[in-house]
Amino acid sequence: MSVLDIFQTIKCAGKLIIIPKMLFTFPMKLIPYLKEKEINTIYWVPSAMCQVANMGALVCPELSTLHTILFAGEVMPTKQLNMWRKALPNAMYANLFGPTEVTDICTYYILDRELKDTESVPIGDACDNMNVFILNNEGKQTEIFEPGEMYVRGSSVAYGYYNNPEKTSEAFVQNPLNTAYPEIVYKTGDLVYRNEIDEIIYVSRKDFQIKHMGYRIELGEIETVASSVDGIDRVCCMYDKLNSHIVLFYTGCIKANELKKSLRKLLPKYMLPNKYNFLDEMPLNLNGKIDRNGLLKSIEEDA
Repeated sequence: MSVLDIFQTIKCAGKLIIIPKMLFTFPMKLIPYLKEKEINTIYWVPSAMCQVANMGALVCPELSTLHTILFAGEVMPTKQLNMWRKALPNAMYANLFGPTEVTDICTYYILDRELKDTESVPIGDACDNMNVFILNNEGKQTEIFEPGEMYVRGSSVAYGYYNNPEKTSEAFVQNPLNTAYPEIVYKTGDLVYRNEIDEIIYVSRKDFQIKHMGYRIELGEIETVASSVDGIDRVCCMYDKLNSHIVLFYTGCIKANELKKSLRKLLPKYMLPNKYNFLDEMPLNLNGKIDRNGLLKSIEEDA
């Protein structure tokens, strides 16, 4: 990430400002800092953007210089994104997507239409010199709305994992669609699909797909719907394998009973969480993303 931030700034003859981490804990101080430094472009993880939106720091932003807002690293909840778009309607918003193995970014989506709070933010289509395709479990390209695993090819795909041939052979594979010559592509482990206007929609990690009550469920779909409920700030959905329970961790000002009632109207019965765990704040890892490993560990400890 630092390589991208540093060298794109140099290439554009711009100025790179490293925002003190402490300011993300106090969003009311963060906004004046952006204004003072006349920052015109930010590239943040969604957790940071949500923190600013949820704490009401966007009510009077007065950020006339801020015209480009980029985010990547985890799913951006549409409700909080809409808060930003309402506060700064003239800014350009782009959802960037890609794992480290493809040098950070392989697809992008510039917001050019309104999105409902219950909709997912598209991840768009491939960047220059990149190509993505989606395959189902049979190794065939998927149809519209059919979820499948995303594969990436292009000049930014890494050679593999350093000194780890076993892991490399699992993720960096021969292109299943190419039988004519050797071509290594990266198997991302991300479940996505194309909608009716050919936008790629992220569903969840393949690891987050579970089988519950006889149904295949993507935990990311539950998170998207739960995030749209009024009174919810952040959510994270995990699966307790030992007890076969869907566990929803959430922050906000809504009571569990009210949240359950809302989700009954929005989700089929088999996708409803079995447990609702309220948190004072969502735990974050060192990268500023939701600490899913920590939440999973808390479930195992409770069991």
